[in-house]
Amino acid sequence: MGLFRSEEMCLAQLFLQSGSAYDCISELGELGLAEFRDLNPSVNSFQRKFVTEIKRCEEMERILGYLLREIKKSEIPLPEGQVNPGAPLPKQVMGIMEQLQRLESELSEVTGNKEKLQKNLLELTEYTHMLQITKNFAQRNTEYESRQAQYEEFPFLEKESIMDYASMQRLGAKLGFISGLIERVKIEAFERMLWRVCKGYTILSYAEIDHRLQSETGEETRSMVFLISYWGDQIGQKVKKICDCYHCHLYPYPNSNEERADVIDGLKMRIQDLHTVLHRTEDYLRQVLNKASESVYTWVIQVKKMKAIYHILNLCSFDITNKCLIAEVWCPLNELSTIRRALEEGSRKSGATVPSFVNRIPSSDTPPTLIKTNKFTSGFQNIVDAYGVGNYREMNPAPYVIVTFPFLFAVMFGDFGHGLIMAGFALWMVLYENDRKLKNTRNEIWNTFFEGRYLILMMGLFSVYTGLIYNDCFSKSLNLFGSSWSVKAMFEHGNWTLNTIRGSKSLTLDPNVNGVFNGPYPFGIDPIWNMASNRLTFLNSYKMKMSVILGVIHMLFGVILGVFNHLHFRRKFCVYLVFVPEFLFLVCMFGYLVFMVVYKWLAFSVKESRSAPSILIHFINMFLMQGDDIQPLFPGQAGVQGFLLVVAFLSVPVLLLGKPLYLYWVHKGRNRLHMYQGYERVRRCSEEELCLLRAHDMEEGDSHDSAMSSSEMQSEETDLADEFLHQAIHTIEYCLGCVSNTASYLRLWALSLAHAQLSEVLWSMVMRVGLRVDTRVGVLFLVPVFGLFAVLTVSILLVMEGLSAFLHALRLHWVEFQNKFYSGAGTKFNPFTFAVFHNSMDSEGQL
Repeated sequence: MGLFRSEEMCLAQLFLQSGSAYDCISELGELGLAEFRDLNPSVNSFQRKFVTEIKRCEEMERILGYLLREIKKSEIPLPEGQVNPGAPLPKQVMGIMEQLQRLESELSEVTGNKEKLQKNLLELTEYTHMLQITKNFAQRNTEYESRQAQYEEFPFLEKESIMDYASMQRLGAKLGFISGLIERVKIEAFERMLWRVCKGYTILSYAEIDHRLQSETGEETRSMVFLISYWGDQIGQKVKKICDCYHCHLYPYPNSNEERADVIDGLKMRIQDLHTVLHRTEDYLRQVLNKASESVYTWVIQVKKMKAIYHILNLCSFDITNKCLIAEVWCPLNELSTIRRALEEGSRKSGATVPSFVNRIPSSDTPPTLIKTNKFTSGFQNIVDAYGVGNYREMNPAPYVIVTFPFLFAVMFGDFGHGLIMAGFALWMVLYENDRKLKNTRNEIWNTFFEGRYLILMMGLFSVYTGLIYNDCFSKSLNLFGSSWSVKAMFEHGNWTLNTIRGSKSLTLDPNVNGVFNGPYPFGIDPIWNMASNRLTFLNSYKMKMSVILGVIHMLFGVILGVFNHLHFRRKFCVYLVFVPEFLFLVCMFGYLVFMVVYKWLAFSVKESRSAPSILIHFINMFLMQGDDIQPLFPGQAGVQGFLLVVAFLSVPVLLLGKPLYLYWVHKGRNRLHMYQGYERVRRCSEEELCLLRAHDMEEGDSHDSAMSSSEMQSEETDLADEFLHQAIHTIEYCLGCVSNTASYLRLWALSLAHAQLSEVLWSMVMRVGLRVDTRVGVLFLVPVFGLFAVLTVSILLVMEGLSAFLHALRLHWVEFQNKFYSGAGTKFNPFTFAVFHNSMDSEGQL
């Protein structure tokens, strides 16, 4: 019953000895069968008993996060395979903490040294490029100045490309140089700023470095070497401030070519030494990270488990007299013995002299809902839970959704070729479902497809089936068994001639001609309809009636499933006062419509079909009580319709007033029913008893004969009024919903026709163009045409049309099917389990 109905739950109390509580909770976490309740709701999170231990775990998580980032940065692979270490013992925690702190300290020191070496190497490399490029600036300035006239203020300026400061002081001016590097994107703004601020007292020369330099952040950037000549100390101060604003890297400028050459030689030696030291530092850093990568995954799992255990221990209450921890858990009733064995195992591991134990306690709270699933049923259960988690022990729609959801999807997506592609894609995901590359991706769209791989597989297989029924494969028919139509009869008894065939691309098939029908086609629709001009008219009528029949059957099935809820919760009166009127209302109205469709198919032949009465007209006249002058569909139709209409109308007041009046009658007769307040009172197993005993206190020891207070009487009256209001809303919603829900199933017809027409349009506008080229280049032209056809088929017909059919099938189940018996107002069972840690690490990208 675990799939058809939620598991039976119970509330249990755990008595954990202080010395073995940690190990017992660890064993329960491995099982994942218990949901803990918070017994300290009024205590602040920072005032609980195990706050210090949780902070220590968070500190270790911080260190592990730092190690994982460094390991990923160095592209060191983590060990393959699933590792599931147990939670460390409390005495082992300090050892793990010391190892992590030592690794962090060592890694921080090595990483810091590496960053310093890289920064020094960058500075020396930039300085070398600056000296080499500014040498060309000096040569160009010398050639240019030799061709210019002498300055009156500085008559000896043309003699040297670079004047030393002593010569400039003799001239009465101070000539200075500032050189460095700047990012390429900033050079234009930098030049404009120098011109505006320095009023032309500077000369800026710059050139781009041939190759990219790696910045301190690890990014490669384009840099420019610049040389600024300025006159005066004040101008020099302004230039330096501008360089600081633009984050320029400034380097000293040599006074002579000899000094420049000496500096370049020294820089080359230092760069070579830095490369050697940096290479050794990187090797040592990689050794440290390789050593850490061997155990980091194990440490992460252990720390997460340890933190989760202390978090659960904070939910427990501490009994000072007995020196034990008390916890309350929701758990499946049939797993109570498993939890008891887990506590015994935890006590044995910790070496406790007094074992921990579990007791089941009664509770009036509504238990959480647990429905056990496997990898096949989980996708379908997620569809149901997306509407709402079922109430405790309520009928679960998931087992029926496994069949009905892909079938209704396939009715709208019926194409053999498209279904085969979808099923093949899903089968590939199923066969490689254990591949870590497919499971551990961080792409949400891909994860959605991968989690629903079995759902997609079922949708594809059902689409293959309905595609064969429709005889549709990429908008073309499959002639598997040969046509059952005799075209020869159209020439003999019809109006076809040879000119008719030669002058028409498609012909109208007339089933009224004698001899054209040689018997039913073995499976699906006859392929000859693909060549008929009235094909759409034929399929239109067929699919519309099919949609109504499937919809009524689907809704009736949902109404019938509601009976099992009434019987399970011992609400037998609901079977007579809710189910029976609902069933009669739906059957007498829309069940009769389905009967007329099937009867007309069976009772009228092809020749009589044109003179056969209209089902829609008869159905409308049924409510208008007219149509005596119209040809009946069957003898005695007027009497049958009148009887069904009376039964349907009488079902409405029964559905509206039956349940509230019954509960009111039971409530008024409570004084005569004190005999039920013994054992039956504790069971609380039926709605009649709940209504009967609502005014009394349910705790033992209270007097059963005590008079009700005015507030209790007011509460009872309010509850009965709420029941009347609730039933009125339910009646209106159900009666109107039967009409709208039946019309809603016509989307099966509409989307099926739309999918078929889109397939035909895509074939005629793309693929047919390539097939019509009968020259030698036709084969070469067919390759890109087929590629375009394949891309459009996948993107439009498979993805967009598939998503549309999926959403419409989802709506049919949520609104039209599940609301007949499923409330979905429960609380999902959320057990304490360690299994979620692997999934969380995969989603966070830590693996």
